[in-house]
Amino acid sequence: MRIKICGITSYRDAMTAIEAGANALGFVFYEKSPRYISPLNAQKIISKLPPFVEKVALFVNESAQTINIQCKESGATLAQLHFTPTDELLDALEVPFLKVSRAKNAQDILEYKDEYRIVDAYCEAYGGAGKRINIEWFEGIDCSKIILAGGLDSSNVTSLKKYGFYSFDVSSGVEISHGKKDPQKIQDFINNAQ
Repeated sequence: MRIKICGITSYRDAMTAIEAGANALGFVFYEKSPRYISPLNAQKIISKLPPFVEKVALFVNESAQTINIQCKESGATLAQLHFTPTDELLDALEVPFLKVSRAKNAQDILEYKDEYRIVDAYCEAYGGAGKRINIEWFEGIDCSKIILAGGLDSSNVTSLKKYGFYSFDVSSGVEISHGKKDPQKIQDFINNAQ
């Protein structure tokens, strides 16, 4: 099982996640988020990371130009699009990207169903709200391209393995406070997800 730890704001938290077995780290480039990190500060962390770890930059309602520039500046290897992008924006991106479905109902989880994508519970705020998606919506669905996010923690992730998700994406479920990770929660989450 692949694991993404999102909302990284320090090198210590990044290395804690990697050493615990995380495959990807998320950096929130959305200024209204309590987990916001500037591309420059993200670059200071990313430049010291070991190889073979995906560095994901989260964007909300940004232009392709901004996404391209900030990914390049920070060293992010993947853009996470927490908004509905236009075809023109996607065509202008110079970095690999991942779309996010913010699901309000069962039909929403089928958005982008032929692509690898993140499926998160809809909430007014963007990302890291800890709101859990209705797991019954995934019954009988091919989940092999879904990265599940929203309200995950070490106590509920084990029960989700049977659905065959591609990956889990966790932020608030492994935190002490916004943007500060708890090493034990990270380790417990990854152990239970594997």
